[in-house]
Amino acid sequence: MTIQLYCFGESGNAYKAALALELSGLDWAPIKVDFFGGETRTPEYRATLNEMGEAPVLVDGDVRVTQSGVIQMYISEQSGKFGGATPEEAREIMRWVFWDNHKLSSQAGLTRFLMNFLPEDKRPADVIGFTQGRLKAAYAVLDAHLEGRDWIVGHGVTNADISCCGYLFYPEPFGFDRAEWPNIDRWLTGIQGLPGWKHPYDLMPGSPADRA
Repeated sequence: MTIQLYCFGESGNAYKAALALELSGLDWAPIKVDFFGGETRTPEYRATLNEMGEAPVLVDGDVRVTQSGVIQMYISEQSGKFGGATPEEAREIMRWVFWDNHKLSSQAGLTRFLMNFLPEDKRPADVIGFTQGRLKAAYAVLDAHLEGRDWIVGHGVTNADISCCGYLFYPEPFGFDRAEWPNIDRWLTGIQGLPGWKHPYDLMPGSPADRA
């Protein structure tokens, strides 16, 4: 049975799930969520897909999974990939997934939204400056960790990498310049070289160009 992923191209969190599915080799198909049209806020969406009113949502037969990190765990359970070779690696992977969700993706997603998807006259400069400062601190942590490493944990791509890269391939400005972070740049290049890698706007339906 084909796994369905309810997602939209602009979402870095959806990209984490979609990229994990694509790299895993599992049979899957994206289903576009009209986030900017308000679909996730409808009673129907909350009743049938996710009471939290969020995307992505993975549906595999009778199984429904939400939250990108949990979806990644499910993909690892089904494919045997990305979850770590030992209990120690599995814990370290989860440490980085939790760190990303709290320190990196949460700030990147918010800042990118404020800078690109709000009308220009509603973009709060003080808030953007504050979140960009938090992002710079997160980039420094990740760049330092990647010194001398190809991957965040172990010797191959894991959910830690797939989670932490979630927003870093997007072209819209939010305070990230790969050239300023050589270890992150090298790591992202390695991810791009993986068989099956695709840019978020090529992997999922929906992009800013559709609304231009």
